[in-house]
Amino acid sequence: MYEATLWGIPVFIDAQPGLFSPSGADAGTRAMASCVHLAPGQRLLDLGCGAGLVGIAAAKLLGEESVWLTDVDPLAVRYARENAARNDVPGVHIVCGDALDAVNATDFDWILSNPPYHADFSVAKKFIEKGFNRLKVGGKLVMVVKRELWYRKKLTAIFGGVHAEQLDGYIVFTAQKRDAHYAPKKPKAAKTPPQPQKKRRKP
Repeated sequence: MYEATLWGIPVFIDAQPGLFSPSGADAGTRAMASCVHLAPGQRLLDLGCGAGLVGIAAAKLLGEESVWLTDVDPLAVRYARENAARNDVPGVHIVCGDALDAVNATDFDWILSNPPYHADFSVAKKFIEKGFNRLKVGGKLVMVVKRELWYRKKLTAIFGGVHAEQLDGYIVFTAQKRDAHYAPKKPKAAKTPPQPQKKRRKP
């Protein structure tokens, strides 16, 4: 078990080897949290919650009813539930499922994610595309990553823009949902110049 502090809130987390960062809050998580400014009345989703550090700290600030945690790994979800009870927020919403498939809530102010670095981009692609649809207008998706180019292009394509900040060897991307029905504009096809017609010879 370890103690970590996010947003000024001390949290006690138990985890086991095989789960993400089992012995302490990693630098990427701390960098991500430093870019998030929580306020009363907001709703937050910890996407890929692991043992629950981020979501539990947020629940202690925002209230159990305002925070959701989800992970595809049943073991991570089990530990997150145990850790939520240990930190006096047993009523926080914790579900097991792929990306947002098991989450029935919407209109989030924040979706926070520390996606797997060594996997292909299929996981991150789901997080970004499905996350956009669950945010309220004005809500923000925050992701901490180590590979910049793909995330910058994908977030810009879906959200229409993205802010990047480099902290402690990580890149924290913040993308805000500015329009509920945003769709990237397709480039206009170049006009083909008219081709000169061949004159037919008279028989």
